[in-house]
Amino acid sequence: MGLLVFVRNLLLALCLFLVLGFLYYSAWKLHLLQWEEDSNSVVLSFDSAGQTLGSEYDRLGFLLNLDSKLPAELATKYANFSEGACKPGYASALMTAIFPRFSKPAPMFLDDSFRKWARIREFVPPFGIKGQDNLIKAILSVTKEYRLTPALDSLRCRRCIIVGNGGVLANKSLGSRIDDYDIVVRLNSAPVKGFEKDVGSKTTLRITYPEGAMQRPEQYERDSLFVLAGFKWQDFKWLKYIVYKERVSASDGFWKSVATRVPKEPPEIRILNPYFIQEAAFTLIGLPFNNGLMGRGNIPTLGSVAVTMALHGCDEVAVAGFGYDMSTPNAPLHYYETVRMAAIKEPSTDPSLKPGNLGPVLQQLLCCYIWVMGGCWREPPICADSCFFLDAQYPARERVSAEAGESSRHH
Repeated sequence: MGLLVFVRNLLLALCLFLVLGFLYYSAWKLHLLQWEEDSNSVVLSFDSAGQTLGSEYDRLGFLLNLDSKLPAELATKYANFSEGACKPGYASALMTAIFPRFSKPAPMFLDDSFRKWARIREFVPPFGIKGQDNLIKAILSVTKEYRLTPALDSLRCRRCIIVGNGGVLANKSLGSRIDDYDIVVRLNSAPVKGFEKDVGSKTTLRITYPEGAMQRPEQYERDSLFVLAGFKWQDFKWLKYIVYKERVSASDGFWKSVATRVPKEPPEIRILNPYFIQEAAFTLIGLPFNNGLMGRGNIPTLGSVAVTMALHGCDEVAVAGFGYDMSTPNAPLHYYETVRMAAIKEPSTDPSLKPGNLGPVLQQLLCCYIWVMGGCWREPPICADSCFFLDAQYPARERVSAEAGESSRHH
């Protein structure tokens, strides 16, 4: 009799397990389906509260008709701030006004609760953390820091600038203005030493992946945080080697040689929240979803990922050094080397020699809604002459010309 009761209870438990498993699988498939629909060319756009947007918005959810006027609500809210003062919540408020799907809450870096983050849990790298739990847990157990520095965390209002590597920065003398920002974000191995006049000397965050990391320890800035953007599982494995000071194998699935040492202590190392890669690709740019897997044509540039991060973590956002002017093939591609713009059209496996896939909407956002230093995209000509920006420091909308390096006023 006892055996029959045991068997019955076992069967009931198995049935319950199967039902729960089916419900979980169905919910996961519906989650994927929603992302698939978001990436199709014809979709219904929703705001952050789930309400359907009207015909004045494009398929991604951006306003179709852009102008230079601040929404009345924002103009009133920030009217009493003095010129040059940091305006709390300015970037996210303006972003929500032109893109109602935008939802600000998103931590910059992974912390020890990363397994609970539904938006990244079911996606493999670069769009999530699926399959990387043990590696990430091992890394975080040593780094033990998951936020910005205490000084930056305590700021009531944070002004951030993303410094690109474009040749448009050369000979613009923007260094002192770049250094004025609270948070200066640099990408990959773009050097600072020797280029301070044009790109500044301050680095708060350096975001990179293994192939893009500086390979000479002396190149690293002393006071910056090292931030990994993980695009594949090998990247997390590499960071574990770095954090634990283990030997890095050059044959671990990298497309070029990688740094074998990063002169940073574990508390100075962070893992970028992969949600920003996911949001940049599928929400802001509208790249192919491809079942949530990395594939040809659906990987956003590191610059667009950094901008996405800043929109969530900063009160005001600026960019500098972004843009390709294909009408000047002899202009420098990057501010720190002699490779010319014409190299973009030549076959290469190096992503730094290929134009970034930022998508027309995000390019428009960068050119017309974010404070742009050092020029903008010139092909296609997408930048309006009169725009408002997510950086409110320069209300007169001064912008540095990409062609002449002179200041121009846009009213």
